[in-house]
Amino acid sequence: MALAAGLAAISPATGGSLRDGQASFSRGDYIRAARLLAPIARRGNPRAMTMLGYMYDNGFGVPQSYDAAVELYSGAAQRGDPIAQHLLGLMYDKGHGVDRDDVLAYKWLSLAAGAAPFREREPYLRIRNAVASKMSPNQIVEGQRLALGWRRS
Repeated sequence: MALAAGLAAISPATGGSLRDGQASFSRGDYIRAARLLAPIARRGNPRAMTMLGYMYDNGFGVPQSYDAAVELYSGAAQRGDPIAQHLLGLMYDKGHGVDRDDVLAYKWLSLAAGAAPFREREPYLRIRNAVASKMSPNQIVEGQRLALGWRRS
């Protein structure tokens, strides 16, 4: 498990909170943010998992690793985080860290749009619809079926 080794390599932080990690991220102090978010992500906090996944996706404060990003996004997406669902859908659309799969991209992007706050829903739907424009009608039906059958873990 590449992620476990990567998270273990980030030196543990003491007394850090999700809010401290978010503040460090917002200031651009990505190394500190990674140190603060890693233990929280290991405990399964979906927001910390999503933020740390984004950092691995883009190489902010940690070595860039699409595999680690997908693992973190997947964990947070399964816990119902719409941002992680959206980012995981984009990973499937681009084939970053996973095999390219329009049906799974559509599934995760649909779930993200459905769970997003109302004001954020439209941009999510536009991206989901852009993926749908590359798909056959049968693939869209399959993506919808997968989204409808999804259950938060």
